[in-house]
Amino acid sequence: MTEKMKVFLTPQYFRKFRCIGSECEDSCCKGWRVNIDKETYKKYRCVQDSELRPLLDKYVTRERKNGGDIVNYAKIKMIDEEALCPFLNDKKLCKIQREYGEGYLSKVCTIYPRTANRVDNAIEMSTTLSCPAAARLALLNPEIMEFDKYEDIPNPDLMGSPGLNTQDKQFANRPQRYFWDIRIFTIDILQNRNYFMWERLIILGLFIEKLNKCVIENKVNDIPNIIQSYNKMIEEGTFKGVLDSIPADCTVQLQLIKDIIDIRVNRGVLSKIYMECYEQFQKGINYTEEATKEEIINNYQKAFEEYYKPYMDQHEYIFENYLVNHVFARLFPFTDGSIFDAYIMLVLHYAIIKVHLIGMAGYNKGLNEDMLIKLISTFTKTVDHNTVFLKDLAKQLSEKNYNTLAYMTIMIKN
Repeated sequence: MTEKMKVFLTPQYFRKFRCIGSECEDSCCKGWRVNIDKETYKKYRCVQDSELRPLLDKYVTRERKNGGDIVNYAKIKMIDEEALCPFLNDKKLCKIQREYGEGYLSKVCTIYPRTANRVDNAIEMSTTLSCPAAARLALLNPEIMEFDKYEDIPNPDLMGSPGLNTQDKQFANRPQRYFWDIRIFTIDILQNRNYFMWERLIILGLFIEKLNKCVIENKVNDIPNIIQSYNKMIEEGTFKGVLDSIPADCTVQLQLIKDIIDIRVNRGVLSKIYMECYEQFQKGINYTEEATKEEIINNYQKAFEEYYKPYMDQHEYIFENYLVNHVFARLFPFTDGSIFDAYIMLVLHYAIIKVHLIGMAGYNKGLNEDMLIKLISTFTKTVDHNTVFLKDLAKQLSEKNYNTLAYMTIMIKN
């Protein structure tokens, strides 16, 4: 019997990805928990290699909480202050894979940095940008990010990846019914280079706010007309004058984002690479206890105007690619609470990275691709993969009434 062909949808960069192993400036084998699935755990129990057996006994332990499911059946206990995998050799390569081949890697280790979602009849695959090699492929291409559909056999192990069936009866009167229309509009506006990135994000915010109102008022059937009207306004340049009149508030912007960054740093960060970026950010705007608020803001604005803006005006496609990858991988706006919650998370990712880069640009008297990849990959590992922090952040923003388009606009515009 012939196996049914699977339909895949991926960004074009996806199929070019290859792990660069010991040449990588970071390691996917440190800084976080590594789960071991039940099948791999059983393989490890049979290993008799004299070097690996003691390490497996010491560092691979059963996950007893809730009995341990098939995917999270066991875990690797990481070592030292950077939470390094004990199975790495001096070349940052896996001893288990070296001795027994890729078939002995856990599902987590085999799939990373690839991620997958099921949408209708397709499997959508992309990469998390915590991997520097994947980040370079995804972000540094100045051309518009495009997507390919293809068929392949067999179906990769998706480890229970989330799914969305837009034709499901439960979505008959919910915005998920219009998922494809919303996604296409979102990616189109993020890739519309007739507008600056801050303009695109504010237009998207206005659109998302309108969608959210439709959901609250139970008028989801208005969504196609809203998309049509926004496309017309974008094409006619209706937003240009309105957006230019929005004031920028660098004082509030810096304080809001700095507070968010410090919350994460104060909880403890294992990545030395991220902490280097954080320290450059602070030094680049002279954010010290001795400096006055006015001095810090002046330094921040100077770093923005003299060192950040000249580079990003020519390389805004990097942020464009970052945001499009985020939207695609997360099934935006249907995976972060409400529709508007998903927009808030999108803006926060953009704003936190931008503020870091402004400080780093001031410290280094400019920016380059290596700096951006260094920050974005370590930021993703430190912040984006920390679901507890992101949930706490969303809660705090709500409690302080910062979860509004007005505050998001402050975070977006310089």
